[in-house]
Parts: sequence; C-alpha cells; structure tokens
Amino acid sequence: MSKLLTVYAIGGGMLGLTLILTVFAQCFWQTSQGDVFDWNSVEATSTFRWQRCYKHYQCTRLKVPMNYTNPSSGWAGLAIIRVPSLFPTTSPSYQGPLIINPGGPGGSGVSLILRSGIHFSTILDGRFDIIGLDPRGIGRSNPRVKFFRTYSEQALWLDGEYPDALNSSTQVLPRSIARAQLMGHLAEDQDDGTLGHITTENIARDMLSIARANGDDKLQYWGFSWGTILGVVFATLFPDHVGRMVLDGVIDAEDYYATLWSNNLLDTNKTLQHFFQACVDAGPTDCAFYAPNATEIAYDLDRLYDVVKAQPVPVYQGRTYGLVDYSLLRRAVFTALYSPFTMFEPLAQGLADLQAGNGDAIYSLVNRPRFECGDAEDYQYSNQYESGTALHCLDGDEVHDTPAELRHFYEKMTEYTTLAELWAVVRIRCSGWRVRTKRTLPTKFGGRTSSPLLLVSNTADPVAPLWAAHKTSKWFPGSVVLTQDAPGHCSVSAVSSCTQSSIKEYLLNGNLPNANATICAVDEGLFKGNKRRADTEAPSQQQPLARHDTYLNDIRLLRDSFQLALPT
Repeated sequence: MSKLLTVYAIGGGMLGLTLILTVFAQCFWQTSQGDVFDWNSVEATSTFRWQRCYKHYQCTRLKVPMNYTNPSSGWAGLAIIRVPSLFPTTSPSYQGPLIINPGGPGGSGVSLILRSGIHFSTILDGRFDIIGLDPRGIGRSNPRVKFFRTYSEQALWLDGEYPDALNSSTQVLPRSIARAQLMGHLAEDQDDGTLGHITTENIARDMLSIARANGDDKLQYWGFSWGTILGVVFATLFPDHVGRMVLDGVIDAEDYYATLWSNNLLDTNKTLQHFFQACVDAGPTDCAFYAPNATEIAYDLDRLYDVVKAQPVPVYQGRTYGLVDYSLLRRAVFTALYSPFTMFEPLAQGLADLQAGNGDAIYSLVNRPRFECGDAEDYQYSNQYESGTALHCLDGDEVHDTPAELRHFYEKMTEYTTLAELWAVVRIRCSGWRVRTKRTLPTKFGGRTSSPLLLVSNTADPVAPLWAAHKTSKWFPGSVVLTQDAPGHCSVSAVSSCTQSSIKEYLLNGNLPNANATICAVDEGLFKGNKRRADTEAPSQQQPLARHDTYLNDIRLLRDSFQLALPT
C-alpha cells in the first residue's frame, strides 16, 4: 500500500456554543504532559522539520502560500504536531500521517492532539503518525486572525458575547444585530490584508500542500461536523487526490455556504426526546429528573424554564459565581445534546437540583471562568471566536438582511426546533461582516473521487441530521453511509465497537461497509439504568477485536478525552 496522508477533522460545527464547550475550559486546561512549547521559535519551512515538543510529541511549521493565485504575495506558517507511529516508515504496517483537526470552524488540532492523540493512535493500532493541524489563521498558526488588540479586550468582548437566548428578552435580538455591526468594524480594522484568505477553500488547498510535503499525492481524511464541509470542499476541488475520506457528523454544505445554517437543527428535538425517554427507561434510581413518562419530564423542564426566567438562581462557589437564568439553562440542555452518553446523567441531576433551588450543578455544566489566566498557553493561542467567525462569514453568501428579515429568519427556525434561539445568531453575526473575498469554488459540490468516501452519522444528531449524510452521499458516486443508532454529535460521542471497527477497517484496508445497509448499535446506555441496545448491525460487521473489552475501553478513553470544537 502506498503511503497516504490521513486527516481527522473534527468540528462542529456553532459559534456561540463553542464559548460554552471550549473557551471556558481553555484557561484551566493543561497539556497532558504538563509542558509548554514556544511556537514562536519554530521557523516555517517548505518541508517538514520535526523537533521535540511537549516532552513526548514532535512539532513543525509548514510554509504555504497565503494566496494560491499569487504565491509570491506572502506566506502562512501552519502549526503541526504529531504522535509518531509505533512502526518505522519502512514497515508494511506503517500507514503514514494521520492529521486530526477539530474543525469548529476555528478549532485547534494541536490542542486536540495534546488531549486525545494517544487515544487516536491506540484505536488505530499505532499504525499512523497522529498529526494535529492548526489551520491557517487559527491558534498557533500564523498570521492569526484577530479582532482585538489585547487578550483583555478579547475577554471583555466575549463576556458580553456569551450568548443570551434570542427569546430571553425583547432586547437580545436587536442587541445581537447591533453587536454584529461592531464586530464587523473590529475585524476590518485589525485586518492586515490576510483576513480575506482565511477560507475553507484555502484550508483545503493547504491540506494538499501538507500531503505533498509528505511525499504523497493523495489525502486521507476523517472530518467531523464542520470538518465534513472541509472534506466536501477538498473532494470537490481535488477528486483525484482523495485517498480514504471519512465524513462524520455530516453537515449540509449547501446550507453552510448559503450562510443559513438552518438545516442543522432538523433532528434537535429528536435528540432531546432521547433524554426524556432514556430517563423514563432508567427509572428514578438512575435518572434524578425522573417522571413516569416522557411527556411529564418535558413538562417539568418547561416549568423550570419559566421559573428561572422569572427569577434566576444565584450560584456562589467561592471564586466561581454567577446566575442560572433562562439562557444558561437553555444552553446547558443544548450542550448536553452534543455528548449525551457523558452528559445526560449530570444534566438530569442538575435539573433535579435546580427544582430544589440549587443551581450549582447546572451552572457547572456550562460555566466558563473569569478572565484571570492570560499566561496559560492554550488561552494565549485561542482565537476560535475570531477565526471561526471569519471562516463562516467569508465562506458563506453575504448577509444583507434588515433587522426585520433577521427576526423573520429566527422565527421560521422556531417552527421546527425548540432551541433555535441559540442557533440563529450564526447568520445574525455575519450581517455585520465587512471583509470580502472572491469565491472560486465550483457552483456544485461533488464528483467521482479516486477513492470512495465513507459518511458516518448518528440517527439523532442535534446539529447534523442523518438526512444531510444521504444528501451529501449523492454528490459522490460510490460513497457509503454508515449509520450509528445513537443520539449525539458525531460518532465519537458514543462508544460503538461496530462503528469504530468499520471506520478502522476502511482506513486501514480500504474496505467499505455494506452500501447504505449498515446500522451500528452502541455498547453503552445513556443512563446506568439503560440496557445496552440490541445489536442491529449485520453479522458481517461484527469484528472480534471490537468485542473485546479492552477495545471498548480504548474507544471510551477517546470519547472522554475528546473535546469537539464547535462553532462559536
């Protein structure tokens, strides 16, 4: 087998929610090695020059054109990290580089490798160099997207940006529209001429540059959430350079490039119903928010919304303090839908505590610390709000909606999901965007790729409906959809030996599962009281190794260490 470059791009895409799931953790997070690395000391070169970093990793910077249509006009330096394969490059078992990018858009692949790189290596038998990339403009790559002059200015803005639900008061929507105008000016004023080149299309071209720097002609890629957009763009631009490509948690690329992001929420209510029913099935011992049927649990949750909307609950935990209000409670529920197998139990406990007047547990689910850690490395390099906003506003169609039209857009979204008030802000934010770029993508996505694609989606993904995977599959002849029978965002939100062994078989050996006929069960319940679901996958998909408890534990460790980079 020829040496191929493999990429994991994991993201999700959306922008206000990233503040909940990633920004709040960055200040207190330390690398697994307890070490700091000076990326400013790493020179960008046109070939890989690996050096030791973070004690047990290797790092480099790759020099790529800022503008591929005019390569001499400037350069970007891509920050790249790797966990080396257990096998030498001369071994038949060596599969080449595997890049993991957390998407977002705007997430840091370097940070993800420091958290989860070892676990990715383990579930793939150590046969890949596990690599993380900070895409152009993001994190440790340079030049970095920035809207603010200082970290404190950024922190103050984000404190005001921490998203209120659009229906929490009559002022939130008009204020969000006005803040979008301010943000557009901030971005324009800080632009040094490179901002217009921070696009998904250019990131796709960067991935081809990475493959070629490694001596490869084809790219293997595993993209999650927003990473599926990146995968679709790459496969459309470079169909002859596709190795083995996995798109996991598939998002509708047409909807994304129209700056709508409205199709994402088609299965959100379905995911929430899983919480209600799983709580009933678990019983009062294992689900703290138990009621005899799902309708009663939904009613109890609605009552809690009304209670905290009328009177927020104060939380004081020493240096950590704040209010559990309507918006925070809505965010807590939405956040749990992304990772239900790890968050439904604490969500249920938090809701039960809140019924009794104690908001500590719910607050902890989505709280982010005050700005007091500017020296932490991951915080210094964090710019997902800026880079994520730039990416989706530069990628998408320009938004010229009036305030009335933006309100109508939000109201239409509420017709099919109860959580639209946390999502419509994505389009609203682009209504103030001022930096423009020329899009050169083909008018239609798709094509016949040199290797067929594998698409993976959950049956109840809160922001990436299964419908989008089947739509995307039609663009790429020969592609296959693998369905994981579970709620949650992307396959890594659950432990499924069937899913991971099918993906592994495809990546290692190129063998696709049975075309559009495989449904993989999960190996754990949502609550301790839930029995594991009966297997629904075909017997041919049962892999003896995947049944082994050690393998299940490896998948569990990956899930628990993994931090999905969601849109900001």
